[in-house]
Amino acid sequence: MKVGIDTFSCDSGRSGVGIYLMQLLKRIPPSSGASYELFGWEYDRFIFKESAPNFEFVPQCRMNGRFPNMAWHVFQYSKFVRKRAYSACFFPAAHKRLPYNSPCPTIGTVHDMARYWGTREKMDYVGSFLRYIFPNVLRRMDKIIAVSGFVKQELIDIANVRESRIEVVPNGIDTTKFYPRPKNESSIVLIQPFSFRQPYILYISRIEHPVKNHVRLIAAFNIFKDRTHYPYRLVCAGSDSIGAEKVKEAAIKSPYRTDIFFTGHFPSDSLPALYAGADMVVIPSLYEGFGLGVLEAMACGIPVACARAASLPETAEHAALYFDAEDPEDMADRMVTLATNHNIYRECRSLGLERVKAFSWDKCVERTLQIIQET
Repeated sequence: MKVGIDTFSCDSGRSGVGIYLMQLLKRIPPSSGASYELFGWEYDRFIFKESAPNFEFVPQCRMNGRFPNMAWHVFQYSKFVRKRAYSACFFPAAHKRLPYNSPCPTIGTVHDMARYWGTREKMDYVGSFLRYIFPNVLRRMDKIIAVSGFVKQELIDIANVRESRIEVVPNGIDTTKFYPRPKNESSIVLIQPFSFRQPYILYISRIEHPVKNHVRLIAAFNIFKDRTHYPYRLVCAGSDSIGAEKVKEAAIKSPYRTDIFFTGHFPSDSLPALYAGADMVVIPSLYEGFGLGVLEAMACGIPVACARAASLPETAEHAALYFDAEDPEDMADRMVTLATNHNIYRECRSLGLERVKAFSWDKCVERTLQIIQET
């Protein structure tokens, strides 16, 4: 059996989807009952070769960009699959890019349905393709892996995918990389080329408004500082995305603007050290398909306060403090609690470390490969 793996829309391994694919490739055993082959952008050849040195990589779609790639999946994909004689194709980013038709069975992982999040007015920019055609494409898949029960329900409600075609397989967490580290005795956390003065509150996410909810986080940080007068800083790590200028404007208007830092894209290898230096992690996002940042923080032994929204309660369960994502006062209350109540702080840390044990990349990959082969 020969399986093709579509690496398009996996962001060269830099995003959550990219991490997912990297973890999968590293764990495919040599004698898995199937041979696997990667296809995608030419410039990704060596990115994914590091995780899968023995897999052949077939570069496709000579023109870069979203629309040429969509056209490739519509007009060239089927011909390519027949030529390569794939028994099946796996799409790690099925929520981003899929072919309309396939000459072989298709299996894909849906990490979120964020394109459909919010009001109809907000969704106008996605156009008729996403609103009408893409759900039909999802329904044509032979099997869909949802990363959470929340995403599974969205697939049923939004795309009308039959429940029997969806299986929930949660993401994992790499505990060889994310684990508790001793606190730095210095008041400065130095992670080249960055340096952060402790204590700080951390939020790791792309800077996107309104879905990632940075503006309300900044408002909550202002309230937190007014109440406590503690020397905390707010560190927002992530690349600029849609609406980033509104987030930066809110930071500039803050009376504590000198205590708010934006790092831009942060090197993934340095994330554990960034978590380790934080006093708490706050995740105010209005929408998350899984909540990988919750697990990363908990695995590092850092208490988490997060929004009671989307999949976050499913991921964190009883190991986090929750707030109303649309209420900065409520958000600030949880930040004050973690900063002032040492018993709750220690309890959240302990419960978080215990919760992380329920998630494993080994189990995730094992079940994913089983589904591919069964399909």
